[in-house]
Amino acid sequence: MRTRENTNIKLFFKPAAIFIPIAIFLIAIPAFGETGLLRKVCFTNFCVDAEVADSPDKRAKGLMFRKGLGEGNAMLFVFEEEQRLKFWMKNVEFPLDMIWISEDKRITDIKTNVPPCRDYCESIVSEVKASYVLEVNAGFVSRNGIKIGESVSF
Repeated sequence: MRTRENTNIKLFFKPAAIFIPIAIFLIAIPAFGETGLLRKVCFTNFCVDAEVADSPDKRAKGLMFRKGLGEGNAMLFVFEEEQRLKFWMKNVEFPLDMIWISEDKRITDIKTNVPPCRDYCESIVSEVKASYVLEVNAGFVSRNGIKIGESVSF
């Protein structure tokens, strides 16, 4: 025997059966930036949204030909193994702060206010090995008191 209560329950669960999986799917989808996946990179008191450059092509392109980074945005370069990493600013349109991060997610080196270049570009090399480099707008490190040895999470 069907009751009014059973009908109401069925009417509730039909839309829920459709919308709940869609909502779970949308929550699980990662955010994407210009180069791909976005990842939160967190310092002691704040986080930035970083585009992930985790392939040779993405790392080679980096921030080339961009007009700037939004406030609270960054690019995180990911390498397969810890090493002394070498960067250059060819075709980057704006100055950057560069933060080298070890495999265990500690800041190992920092270069601030690295200028862009057009023709001849000097290499910017880390003093110690790192697995990641976070590029942010120039002035970010000093404004936020970022220090070598500080832990980072992502």
